[in-house]
Amino acid sequence: MPPLRSTGAFPGAEQPEQAGQYRLEECLGHGGMGVVHLASSASGLRLAVKVVHAEHAADPEFRARFRQEVAAARRVSGAFTAPVVDADPNAPRPWMATLFIEGPTLAEEVKGHGPLDSARLRRVGAGLAEALRDIHRAGVVHRDLKPGNVLLAQDGPKVIDFGISRPRDSELRTETGKLIGTPPFMAPEQFQRPREVGPAADVFALGAVLVHAATGRGPFDSDSPYIVAYQVVHDDPDLTGVPGDLVPLLRRCLAKDPAGRPSPYEVMVALRAASPSAAHDTQAHIPAQRGPGPDSAAARPAAGSGEAEGAGGRAATGAQALPPRRSRPRRRAVRLATAACAAAAAAAVAFSVAAPGDRGGGAPAPAANTADGVLRPWSVPLREASGSGIPACTASAAAVFCTAPGTTAVRLEAGDGRTAWTAGAHTPAGEGEAPVLSGGLLQVTPSGDGRHRALDPVSGEVRWERETSGYAAVRVAGGLVLLVSADGRLEALDAATGAGRWTARGRAGAQWVASPGGPLLAVTPSDDGSATTVGAVAPDDGRPLWERRLDGLLSPVEPAGPVLHLLASDLDGFTDAVVRLELSGAGGSVTRVPLDAPVDQAQAAAHGDTVHVTGAGGPLIAVDTAADGGRGAQVWRLETSAARLSRPAAGAGAVFVSSGDGRLLAVDAARGTLVGQSDPRMHTGPNTFSPRLPAPVLAGGRVHATAPDGSVFALDATAPGGW
Repeated sequence: MPPLRSTGAFPGAEQPEQAGQYRLEECLGHGGMGVVHLASSASGLRLAVKVVHAEHAADPEFRARFRQEVAAARRVSGAFTAPVVDADPNAPRPWMATLFIEGPTLAEEVKGHGPLDSARLRRVGAGLAEALRDIHRAGVVHRDLKPGNVLLAQDGPKVIDFGISRPRDSELRTETGKLIGTPPFMAPEQFQRPREVGPAADVFALGAVLVHAATGRGPFDSDSPYIVAYQVVHDDPDLTGVPGDLVPLLRRCLAKDPAGRPSPYEVMVALRAASPSAAHDTQAHIPAQRGPGPDSAAARPAAGSGEAEGAGGRAATGAQALPPRRSRPRRRAVRLATAACAAAAAAAVAFSVAAPGDRGGGAPAPAANTADGVLRPWSVPLREASGSGIPACTASAAAVFCTAPGTTAVRLEAGDGRTAWTAGAHTPAGEGEAPVLSGGLLQVTPSGDGRHRALDPVSGEVRWERETSGYAAVRVAGGLVLLVSADGRLEALDAATGAGRWTARGRAGAQWVASPGGPLLAVTPSDDGSATTVGAVAPDDGRPLWERRLDGLLSPVEPAGPVLHLLASDLDGFTDAVVRLELSGAGGSVTRVPLDAPVDQAQAAAHGDTVHVTGAGGPLIAVDTAADGGRGAQVWRLETSAARLSRPAAGAGAVFVSSGDGRLLAVDAARGTLVGQSDPRMHTGPNTFSPRLPAPVLAGGRVHATAPDGSVFALDATAPGGW
């Protein structure tokens, strides 16, 4: 075949033709670790594929570091980084594919067009601070933030190249005597105590990057890296040319003592507050937001939304000094607002969606529905300011029932969010599953409490309760409460009375699912992940009905109906297909529908024959398992760029998902296009990251969601464009 297109010669210019399933196109650039190529996925996504140099592939230590880079990039993949699409660190030539992002690096921008003007400097700085906040929340320290690792995309700056980053709890330590990083942008502790480097080192690097963006040089400049290292450790930074109002902030970022540096959130808020043009910035590629006026949270722009000058496309995998290339059209261009200023504003507007009036400095009053039948938005807080965790809810047309950290359950009136009752306010804090209405009662199993309770949904009084600390899991299935032992033993209780109905011997590790009007289903993967057994038992007496063995590592998707949907994953946890099993007995047909690209940490929900799948890095996928003459087909895939998404919920012609920053996204169910999103809802304190994002719930024409600030809110599910 003819040689691949290249932008020029470079050392060790091996040009492989393929990386996994991806055919490599032109060379975008190279770095010390490998070569970055342009490629395309089967669905047309433009990808940047980093292929490791052959000489490094034979080095076990280098392979370990590349595995760490892939893991770190996947862990932080989202709105402020280039989402990882695929990778194989064990290939003969290890490689990683991320979404291709149009835009120059900050280093190229400053070199080609000079220092950034004051307004753009603040926008880029705020976007980078928000990116670091997101990266640190995921437990990762970048350790090599520099202008060459910042892409200026149209929807804000992106941080790339996690080649020397590591999770804070990583066991992979820096080898004694090795200098890890880029000296002009390294913190003093990286030279002095490299094994103790934490998030504050990234804040130091952020300060140095912003000095470079403002002046065209770093705060510590010399031709010798040894002199630079001495200056970083001992000398004051040179801030000549930095806008005067930013000097105090950047001086704090560049403090020698890590404890004296601000947090990324403080930097973000300070830069937004200092920006004279913040109120005039614009958001691109998002639905119009409705607000009470020009100063509303909805009218405020996304931080870091400055334009990306220059037409050069840039690989998002860490190749440095990438040469210019012609711009290519993209088949899919999906951009969501990162909304840093809205996140900062969330502290001011507290728990309000439509910014209703404040009640004397307390939480805003819920907006009540009026007699005109219009569904009014409302929002209420369900945790103290110092708490952590996210409420989880279920809903009916009349009420919303939630569990929250420190609270067994609470009933909120569906119309306006008023609290009707609260039960167990002093139970241990934790994150339990959402309550379930079954047997005419509210079934609640608080996390860390060790008891299951059945509450009267009208009064909140306990009708019956059961000690559950000796069981591995508690599931509500149909009119039963299932107590599952670690060895697979199953005890079924009547959800209405708590009386024992039957016991049965099941398989250890089974996941239990109810099919309305049908059997209880137990899904049990084999120890080696090569097969999964689906068994059915009668809900009235626990009699075994049938059992079916399916190929692959499968997990059930709820709710089940006449069919059971399952996600097929590999041993690394990447989901590559949706499986449909007809529940017409053991002889029911099986259909396997492949995804166009694997999904990391997948979650899914079924809505009739359609399964909606979310994953780390923000993909939202619709799979119709009955389409194409029963063969099934992937209908659409939307890359939301959110770092984390909840399990989806479908209804009212849309698919709803919550994101890690507290936004609720609405996507057209037929076309897979974003049709609405609410403002971010992040708490201003340190307790903002939750490992679990509860799914939204729909009832009575409303969609109810929860957020990291501890709020529960309701929006009109039929009009997401007006959120």
